[in-house]
Amino acid sequence: MSAPIRSPNDTGTPPEQPHLVRRFSLLPATALNMTNMLGAGPFITIPLLMTAMGGPQAMLGWIVALVIVICDGMVWSELGAAMPGSGGSFVYLREAFGRERWGRLMAFLFVWQFVLSGPLEIASGYIGFAQYASFIWKGLTRPGVIALVTVVGLINIALLYRRINSIAKITVSLWVGTLITVLAVIFAGATNFDPHIAFDFPPGAFNFSLGFFLGLGAASRIGIYDYLGYYDVCYIGDEVRDPGRVIPRSILISTAAVALIYIGINFSIIGVVPWREFVPANAHPESNFIVSIFMEKLYGTGVATIFTLLVLWTAFGSVFALLLGYSRIPFAAAQSGYFFRAFGRLHPTKDFPYVSLLVLGAISIVAGFFSLGTVIDALIVTRILVQFMGQIFGLILLRRRAPDMPRPYRMWLYPIPALVALFGWIFVFATTQIAVILFGVGVLALGCVAFLLWSWNTKGWPFVIAEAKS
Repeated sequence: MSAPIRSPNDTGTPPEQPHLVRRFSLLPATALNMTNMLGAGPFITIPLLMTAMGGPQAMLGWIVALVIVICDGMVWSELGAAMPGSGGSFVYLREAFGRERWGRLMAFLFVWQFVLSGPLEIASGYIGFAQYASFIWKGLTRPGVIALVTVVGLINIALLYRRINSIAKITVSLWVGTLITVLAVIFAGATNFDPHIAFDFPPGAFNFSLGFFLGLGAASRIGIYDYLGYYDVCYIGDEVRDPGRVIPRSILISTAAVALIYIGINFSIIGVVPWREFVPANAHPESNFIVSIFMEKLYGTGVATIFTLLVLWTAFGSVFALLLGYSRIPFAAAQSGYFFRAFGRLHPTKDFPYVSLLVLGAISIVAGFFSLGTVIDALIVTRILVQFMGQIFGLILLRRRAPDMPRPYRMWLYPIPALVALFGWIFVFATTQIAVILFGVGVLALGCVAFLLWSWNTKGWPFVIAEAKS
């Protein structure tokens, strides 16, 4: 009897299923965070930052944001090192609050708000890209902006539609371009810095009134937006090599490095371009490309045009890093049974969550059609209650409930950094405009209703408990 005919690849064992591969080492992980953090943020928000408090005293808001981010980065570092998995906050909230009860609610609410806030953050990069493109493309109309945002968004999706190993190489190359851009700004500003321009405070700049603290909150919110991304590596925890070491180090290194870079960028610009020339931002169209104006004032239009292209590169690097990390969140939720099953699919040959990537990429393009100020306020407020504050409480619960959990990184001076971050988030939330607060609370309330309907349909908690007692 003849033996069965085998194909050349038939070894008698079932084919290996698609899976995520740990290829991100410390360098690309740090590059991922820094590319996201630097991005277009400091180049598009300096006019908004100065407008928040009406002068260079708005740098106080940037300092408040830095303190919050450093302390919150320790929260992310401990959670990310202890539970390295795709989804980041989704995993931390689920495990900290108990996956069968309150953890189900917290994880669901995180994914619920993230479907909105994630694309909003990516969209802010698209908006910044379009703003700086208008320096080169004179007379760029509103339909032209929409078309440009759409094209950039589609290119971003296309570049991410591939294996993670090639993405790591692309990330490092974008990071190098980002560093060249920011270092050029710092060098130009340092060699032409005028302290009389930089520290030209308006009368009553430091009168500690209610208006001052409301302005400080607004400036802090913009500063936090600039820093967003210090945790981006946590969203691809399943693809990080030696996560217990790489995740906390990449967070701490990228935060410290970007803090120094931001100091240089902010003072470079306000030390050359008088802040009164672009404040308030909505009354000065040139505030849309303030760094281009900065370079034009120093070196002329030709150099400013070349540098604008570097800013566009930096902005694109940011949205690339964001969409990479954020596309893993609905994927992780779907695989755990907390989101639509389609989002949990991996590409059959390239091993990446292609459905999640396509959906978030499409929503981000649409969100890019709104104004930058609206996008920033909405994305910060929707994240504070569930994600940032929720993780702090989650960390405290885990310390009490699971003291023996392996923790490759433990927060320094615990619980002081966690409490500082918590009070910082409360301050930022409380000083936001009432309409935006109501928007954030409304999104959360709708999420609670959706959770109850979903739990009723799936016979999950809290309804399964009620049935067991009846």
